[in-house]
Amino acid sequence: MNFFDTHAHYEDPWFDADRQELISCLPASGVQLVMNCGSDGTTSEKSVALAQQYDFFYAAVGWHPHEAKSWDEHCGQKIRLWAQNPKVRAIGETGLDYHYDLEWKQLQREVFEAQLCLAEELDLPVVIHDREAHGDTMNIIRRYPNVRGEFHCYSGSAEMARELLDRGWYLGFNGAITLPGARRSLETIAMMPLERILLETDCPYLAPMPRTEGRRNDSRRLTRVAEVIAEVRDTTPDQIAEFSLQNGRRFFGL
Repeated sequence: MNFFDTHAHYEDPWFDADRQELISCLPASGVQLVMNCGSDGTTSEKSVALAQQYDFFYAAVGWHPHEAKSWDEHCGQKIRLWAQNPKVRAIGETGLDYHYDLEWKQLQREVFEAQLCLAEELDLPVVIHDREAHGDTMNIIRRYPNVRGEFHCYSGSAEMARELLDRGWYLGFNGAITLPGARRSLETIAMMPLERILLETDCPYLAPMPRTEGRRNDSRRLTRVAEVIAEVRDTTPDQIAEFSLQNGRRFFGL
């Protein structure tokens, strides 16, 4: 199988001990492409550096909702400068997360909208993080009909997915679909066109089951995600991997 890990965080400190060794072995494991996603200024810069270092790596740059408090008037210009690099192919990850820090909801929304404006200005797709904020996230993206994007680690309903698909958006799935509470994600996978599905790890997080608690995830574990989706769609993991590879190339303009 040939894979495109469309959402990874190899700049994370969890990889400090063996980053180069691990990344170097990924092509031999069938991982053809990796999109490394920034979460703030520091991690976005590191993502760009990884994309420069490895031919099969690309970068997304942006501010995660958890990092909204570090956004200031200079951040937009940083994104514009990074976007001049041809290895930078998306804005993100950005979005809303209402699981923690609920007192910062308004600031999250403002930072999210600022990045959607940049995505529209720079003609780049946007990678969305949406946790327990489906209503506000949808209300905001409806105001930007020219922005194309992907909901990473999709956790919304099938009805919400239908609206996103009608708008031309893509949906990303990772090890979370192997967890016991993944019923809604599996329902979405069952109804959506395979031409809009993206495989991801969100590594080093969200390792698929079976796993020991806290086990580090990496792109080689995309096989298990493909297997679960193939079971739902009554096809083969190879076909799912190929769909995701081509979908990712199309979505990120590679």
